[in-house]
Amino acid sequence: MDWASRKTPSWRLWYTLLASICIDAFENAIAKFGVPKIFITDQGSQLTSDDVIGVLKRYELQISMDGKGRWMDNIFVERISHSLKYEEVYLKSYESMAEAREQIGILFDHYNIQRRHSGLNLQNPDQVYWPTLPREVSVA
Repeated sequence: MDWASRKTPSWRLWYTLLASICIDAFENAIAKFGVPKIFITDQGSQLTSDDVIGVLKRYELQISMDGKGRWMDNIFVERISHSLKYEEVYLKSYESMAEAREQIGILFDHYNIQRRHSGLNLQNPDQVYWPTLPREVSVA
């Protein structure tokens, strides 16, 4: 997630907590949007694995992890996680992983493209995000 715009550039749904899934989402976001300057995360086991940390170091990113009991350090991710659970996942009974991915994808599209955020002066994340990219990266 881009903190300034609250855009979720890439996400993955999987039934296990594999580091490779996190790496895939991260590499996908980099391919589409470029390398960020800082990577902020909680201390989940998959995000603190040697594999994930190795990828972040390869891109020479500054790595910031919250401390124990410091959920506010990752508040924007916590916020979208709450929206995802209470506006989508807890309301449905998916027949398959494919259906869950499709429906969650619709939620993320809505969140990025249509949903206005009071913290963004009632703009949606895409309206705030795209103008900040260098021209050669922006593909909107």
